Amino acid sequence: MIKINKKFYYPSSTRKIIDGKRHYLVGEERLPSVTSILSACQSEEKRASLEAWKARIGEAEAERIKDNAASRGTLMHSILEGYMLDKPIVNLTPEGQQATKMAQQIVDQGLKDKLEELWAAECVLFYPDMYAGACDGVGIYEGKEAIIDFKQTNKPKRKEWIEDY
Repeated sequence: MIKINKKFYYPSSTRKIIDGKRHYLVGEERLPSVTSILSACQSEEKRASLEAWKARIGEAEAERIKDNAASRGTLMHSILEGYMLDKPIVNLTPEGQQATKMAQQIVDQGLKDKLEELWAAECVLFYPDMYAGACDGVGIYEGKEAIIDFKQTNKPKRKEWIEDY
């Protein structure tokens, strides 16, 4: 079981789309999301690759795949949050079973015996006057302070493919 220690205060916030980009409202500040910043900094090569994929399979199919992945990822994140907080989540739908398998991989290969202490789950972190973002957890991972952010994928990625995470 993971030790839970509410070591810090994490402010409440709300998300808002401003000029088509996600922002976090933290206190009086409107801060761009880390995701929006990373998206704006995406290489032309990566943008072109995504557009080529959409053109190859069609806009509707690309949208369907994206929506299914987002839904499965949301479920997987909920299952992982339940694991970290020792509040198991069971979803027996086909999508839930798939998300559970994905979450179990992360638990077995990345969390079990490595996440020693959890300070917060699903919290917003921000740098005043700069940016904000939601993370999946904050705590002690393999003896070091860590910010945890789970990523969902349909197939394993090589390390060099995920540098922008």
